[in-house]
Order: sequence, then C-alpha cells, then structure tokens
Amino acid sequence: MLTTGLSAMDSSIVATAVPTIVASLGGFTRFPWVFSAYLLAMAVTIPLYGKLADHYGRKLLLLIGCTIFLIGSAAAGFAWNMTALIAFRALQGIGAGALRPLTVTIAGDIYTVEERARIQGLLSSVWGISAVLGPLFGGLFTQFVSWRWIFFVNLPIGVAAMAMIFLHFHENVVHRKVRTDYAGAGFLVLGMGAIVFTLLEAGNSWQWSDPRTIVVGSGGLLVMLLFGLRERRAENPVFPFWVFGSRALGGAVLATLVVGLLTLGVSAYVPTFAQTVYRSAPLVAGAILGLMSISWPLAATFSGRLYLRIGYRNTALFGGAVAIAAAAIFSAVGQNGSVLLLGAGTIVMGAGLGLITTPMIVGAQSIVDWGRRGVVTGAVTFGQMLGGTLSTAIFGSVFNSALAAWFRQAPNSIQAQLPRPDHAADLLQTGATGQVADFVRTGLFTAVHHVFLGLVAVGIVGFLVVLVAPRHFSYIGERTADDAPA
Repeated sequence: MLTTGLSAMDSSIVATAVPTIVASLGGFTRFPWVFSAYLLAMAVTIPLYGKLADHYGRKLLLLIGCTIFLIGSAAAGFAWNMTALIAFRALQGIGAGALRPLTVTIAGDIYTVEERARIQGLLSSVWGISAVLGPLFGGLFTQFVSWRWIFFVNLPIGVAAMAMIFLHFHENVVHRKVRTDYAGAGFLVLGMGAIVFTLLEAGNSWQWSDPRTIVVGSGGLLVMLLFGLRERRAENPVFPFWVFGSRALGGAVLATLVVGLLTLGVSAYVPTFAQTVYRSAPLVAGAILGLMSISWPLAATFSGRLYLRIGYRNTALFGGAVAIAAAAIFSAVGQNGSVLLLGAGTIVMGAGLGLITTPMIVGAQSIVDWGRRGVVTGAVTFGQMLGGTLSTAIFGSVFNSALAAWFRQAPNSIQAQLPRPDHAADLLQTGATGQVADFVRTGLFTAVHHVFLGLVAVGIVGFLVVLVAPRHFSYIGERTADDAPA
C-alpha cells in the first residue's frame, strides 16, 4: 500500500506544477515530454518486470524498481533545464515500471477473487488518498517552497515502502534461469519512442506534411512490426502474444489502454486550464484534479460488488458510459465559466475510470495461475501506461497544433508583442493584462477545448472497445489447488 501510494502521488503531483516548472526551466511546448518520457519508460519496462517476477519472485523486482525510482526522483529535483528534467523523468519511469503492476500482482497472489473486490477497493483508496495529497502538496510546494520538492518528497515515502517490503513480505520462489528477450525490449523502446516523438513534434517543431513525419513515424511502425515478429519467435518473449489469444485478456488490455488515454488527458490539461484560463492558484488547480482521485477508489470499491453480480464486462461498460458523460462535461466548459464545472467533470471521470479498471484487472488475474499472473497483470498495466503515453503524445499534438494555429491568426496590431507559443503560459504567470494577455488566454482556452473534445471521442471508442471482452471470463490452463508460492 505504501508502494501504491508512492506511484499514485507521483502521477498527480507533477501536473499541478507544470506552469511553474516551465517558467523556471522554459520550453512550454516540450512540457508534454515531462509526462511522455516518464510514461514511455514505465510502459516499456512493465512487461519486462512482469515476466521476470514470474521467474524470480515479486519481492526482488519490486525492491529494484523502488531503488531506481528514488534515484530518478532525487535527480529530477536537481534538474537544471527541461532536457535534464525529461531525462531524469525517464529514469523515474524505468523504476516505476515495477511499482504498480507488481503490487497488483501480489494482491492477486494472496487473495481470492471474492476477497480481491474488497482489497482492490482498499488499494484504490490509497490511490485516492495519495492522489489527493499529490496535487495539494504540489500546489503547496509550488506556491510556497519550490517545485523541486514535488520530487524530493518521494524519498522518505519510498524508503518507508522499501523497508516494509523487505521486512514483512515473504515468498518462497524457486529461481530459474531464463533468457530475457533484450532484443525484443529494445525494439519496443525504439518503436514506441519514434511513434511518440512523431506525434509530439509534428505540427509543432515541423508541419505534418514534413518528410520527417513520414520518415520517423514510418520507422517507428516498422520497428514495432519487427518487435511483433521477434516476440512470436522468442523463447521467453517480453510481451507474449498468447495474451491476445484470449478475448478476456485482449479486451482487458484494450480497455485499460483507453483508461490511460483518458486519465492523462485529464491530468495533464485540467490543472493547466485552471491556472492559465481561469487564473486559479496552483493549490486550487491541484484540488480540482484531486477530486478525480476521490471518486475513482469509491467507484472501484463499488465495482467489486457489481462485477460479482453482473460480470466483469458489464461493469466496465457501465463505467465507459460514465466516462463519456464526464468528457461531455469537460467539452461544455466555457472560457469565462466556473471551476465548479471542471470539478464536476473530474469527479464523474474518476467514477467512470474506477468502474472500468478494477473489473478488467481482477477478471484478467482470475483466469490464470501464479506462473502467468505476473505476465498478465503486466500486460494489462502495460495497456494503461501505453494509453497514458499515447495520450500525452496525441493530446499534446492536438494542443500544440491548435495553439500554433491560433497564434498565426493574431491581429497585426499585436503580433510583434506576442510571445512564442511555447512561452504562452509564462506570460499569464506574470499576471499580465491587456489585449495581448487576453488573446493568449483565449488561445490557451481554444487549445485545451480541442483536447476536451478529443476526450469525448476517446470515451466513445473506449465503450466500444470493452465489447471485445466476452460476457463471461473463462479460466486459461489447468487449475491447481494452490497456484501461489507459500
């Protein structure tokens, strides 16, 4: 639960401080990489941690992941420019790849399906508490101390988590030598990195029609094709494709991918919208985002009772409908509206995501034995992290393109006074007023509004994706009397 809290807090605490970090380090249009670098590194290491945990046990891999995460946190706190921050966030992500999937896997190991309904609610409540404290601490540190403490605060929590794991979590695992598919892992990093880079830079650093879009994007797709071919032949693949041979597992991965798209779309842009368009303090922006982390665990707890009655897929479908309603609320937010509507959107979105995620994870874990539970949990969590990575890339591209288009149509009378698009938020952070500030504020509203409309489209796709999963989840393989190590 401490490890879960560490991961949850880090996911939300950074979003609140984005405008201040940009004002300190510069590079507004590059801020999506602060999220993307972290999430990409996390996403590509999740399958590797899950695979190794099935062979070497959960404890060793979890301690290794925590150590790397804390080193990255300390380094990020000392970042001297945006490039360094992005690099250290990537290091954090490499460690974070172990945190969430392995804690969820451990819960699947030591509790029955009936018990997991309650336990997932408890773990989700940790997400709620930590993710509420995250934005609040982020706002407090940013407003009264320094944004660097949003990274330093991870250190005492992480040390406490590692101490608890080392002293109190025990498992008997027969260690087996395995040949890790490092080539496959390399293909995954290169392919996804090229695709995300293309989505972030096209329409910002260069036009979509630029040859670089075709070369880099096509190269990424080609490497991902090689990754797929490699995984089919590998003796111990990083991401085994038998997962997609089951509609239940494939549907769970796709559903959590959509959850990642929606989560990061909200987390990255709601606080920025509140601070730049509505001129809210960082503390207020953090509180608005924190509302989603209250409704999420409550919905996750309720989903435990619901999926035992109506099934995993039907519960997730209900959650998908709620998420669409939340996206519609965001799209209705006006430039001169109230933060209350933003708060309503985050509450409803959290409820919808909680109703999707928990039944999909528990359902996937319930149909495999201990020896494959790490891989399956890693695959489902990978889907969510990959969705988050693609979210910051896709919505970052939408945001940057819309903002650049708005600046290009500026009246001649103020063109000379306008900052570059990547410094748009910096101008508003200084408290500037007048025609230039109003034009910039409207541009930021327009850009984020495009992102909110994108959330509606993603929500609809997510509802349809859940239909891939079957009505009833069937066990895969031979069931044993006790498939978990003592």
